[in-house]
Amino acid sequence: MVEWKRVNITFPTVKLDQFIEPVKKTIAETKGDDYSTVYGVTNTEGITVTGKKTSKDISKYIVIDEGCFAYNPYRINVGSIGFNDKGLKGCVSSAYVVFKTRAGFNPEFLFLYLKSDFGNHLINWYGNRGGVRNALRYDDLCKIDVPKIDINEQSILLKKIKRIESSVIEFNSGIDSQLAILKQLRQAVLQEAIEGKLTSDWRKEHSELISGENHASKLLEKIKSEKEKLIKEGKIRKDKLLSPIADNEKPFDLPNGWVWARLGDLVSILGDGLHGTPNYTNNGEYFFINGNNLNEGEILIKDHTKRVSLDEYNRHKKELTDKTVLVSINGTLGNVAFYNNEKIILGKSACYFNLLTGTSKHYIKQIIKTKYFIIYASDKASETTIKNLSLKGMRMFLVPLPSIVEQQIIIERVDKLMAMIDELEKQVTDRKSRSEMLMQSVLREVFSR
Repeated sequence: MVEWKRVNITFPTVKLDQFIEPVKKTIAETKGDDYSTVYGVTNTEGITVTGKKTSKDISKYIVIDEGCFAYNPYRINVGSIGFNDKGLKGCVSSAYVVFKTRAGFNPEFLFLYLKSDFGNHLINWYGNRGGVRNALRYDDLCKIDVPKIDINEQSILLKKIKRIESSVIEFNSGIDSQLAILKQLRQAVLQEAIEGKLTSDWRKEHSELISGENHASKLLEKIKSEKEKLIKEGKIRKDKLLSPIADNEKPFDLPNGWVWARLGDLVSILGDGLHGTPNYTNNGEYFFINGNNLNEGEILIKDHTKRVSLDEYNRHKKELTDKTVLVSINGTLGNVAFYNNEKIILGKSACYFNLLTGTSKHYIKQIIKTKYFIIYASDKASETTIKNLSLKGMRMFLVPLPSIVEQQIIIERVDKLMAMIDELEKQVTDRKSRSEMLMQSVLREVFSR
């Protein structure tokens, strides 16, 4: 999210209202289907097809042609404004503000100004409505102060900006390529880890720790025995027997000392959260969590996370322990977190399972973060608008299982390599931030003439 970048404006200005006019033409006023494509606006792509659900009746949607600006009054404060310089023909929701420039102001120059730190400051200043949600109406937009520079000089300055912008874009493209390579490297490390390739040297040096009683098949027997004991004691419910693992199910070969196991055989319980909406309360001590609250091993309690009362918690609580792993199975697949005594109840997009002794939750997290799991989850997910992986799909998931000792070695090696990749990513993103700061510095110099 773009922050409010407060800056001092010391250059001569004029109000924007004398250079712009609103666009209010609707689809109902057009003929044919030339404008039937519905667009939205994002802070990264500008005017674009967002894929969000639209109204069945778009007759009141506002037409956009080349040269039009469009923004959502409630989103422009985070940089979501678009300028149609690509000849797009379509429409946007009637909730949007659409306008264009009059003669006397270069629209490209105006767009760069509104996207600059100066523009960000003024948009937030005039859109600030006190305690009410910020919104920049068209009347507020008209109050914005723009540089008092004639259109001929604007064109000269625009050429200068574009030359520098082109260099910055080329530089950032190289940085984006580096970040993509580092992302691929993360996946390669995780895949090598769960295939046993990351610890092949360790196994050669410690063959006694992967054979005999230390073989993963013995570990799996102990896990199954523990589960049967808990069932007999009435502490957990007996699940349906999972089908044997066929050879054609195995996605890759495992090294000596490892075995395949279904996730359902490694857990005492596996379920999901509430299929419905709890009764919310503003001052409740407990939070209603879904898959989007799970991130890199942690449960994120956000400002807008809904709260529930103690009674509602007691009505919907699940058996969560220090062995609980949470995974998003609806919408975004594969977000993962551990339970750490947070005061929560779960929604249906959060699957939870409690691991039995002998399987590390940190090792399971590494598996969930691989493309292997994401591809499996996507393939097994129901074919609806929002992907949904069933609990059966989770139980049937194949886990490449090494010995307890090797699991720990894998965790340590992966953590060490990921820390190195984190540092490389930081260096790359710092360079990108500096290039963006350079561009803003250029814009400040231009607009302050």
